[in-house]
Amino acid sequence: MNSLLNLIVNGLATGMLVFLLAAGLTLIFGLMSVLNFAHGGLFAWGAYGGVWLYGLTESFAAALAGAVVIGMLLGWVMERVVIRPVYGNHVQQILVTLGAMLVLSELLKVVFTPNPLKAETPAWLSGSWDAGGVILIKYRLFIILVGALVYIGLTLLLRRTRIGLIVRAGVANPDMVQALGINIRLVFTLVFMFGAGLAAFGGALLAPYSGVVFSEMGMQFAILAFIVVVIGGMGSIQGSALASLLVGLSGALMAYYVPDLSLAANMLLMVLVLLVRPSGLFGAKGGGA
Repeated sequence: MNSLLNLIVNGLATGMLVFLLAAGLTLIFGLMSVLNFAHGGLFAWGAYGGVWLYGLTESFAAALAGAVVIGMLLGWVMERVVIRPVYGNHVQQILVTLGAMLVLSELLKVVFTPNPLKAETPAWLSGSWDAGGVILIKYRLFIILVGALVYIGLTLLLRRTRIGLIVRAGVANPDMVQALGINIRLVFTLVFMFGAGLAAFGGALLAPYSGVVFSEMGMQFAILAFIVVVIGGMGSIQGSALASLLVGLSGALMAYYVPDLSLAANMLLMVLVLLVRPSGLFGAKGGGA
């Protein structure tokens, strides 16, 4: 039972990290209909930026904030240079964003050297608690808490604010939003930057969790994020949150109990969900963002 509880905590922590990446991807695809395969590159830049800034400032809060700024700046450049010319063309979006993903990965090697970087956990988040024989690692609990707060914040932002109303209306009918005098292009840019910042924030949180960062990590987590978006339903934050937890838990449990199937666990989960509900858990018939 203790092992099971530890696996659940590990799975929830991993799921929350994936959610931070998938949430931005969900917003970008839901509002802008952009298949951004370079999203994982922003995640990797956030991880590297967080490690570098933490070593520079010795402040974990400053490292997280700096990673978000790095992600948003990269997102702004990417939206203007890479994405804007291919709006409405999914085939070209896949090609150019895959190319951007490779460029971002190679730039990491140029800026931070090709060698993996060691990531330190802040002293106040190091160690663990023993709860009746169950070892609860502080940093994993911290990730779960942060992920839950981000989910609550995103839900309130989308449902209780004017910008959230505009975003949700833009998901449903961008032409109508434009006709009402709202600069939908500016909204697109801001949403892309916000999604990029979320991805970088997730990367910065992942670094101490994994203990090391490397340039190819972006592709690995981008695949997980796309699986989550498909399972949860395109454009649904609620779906992405639930799917992220399912992916994290299934990965942790399968790796422990059925190691031979651990690599295929997420793909099998996606296939099972789509067989029952092709639109995803919270797709067209299950609710929107």
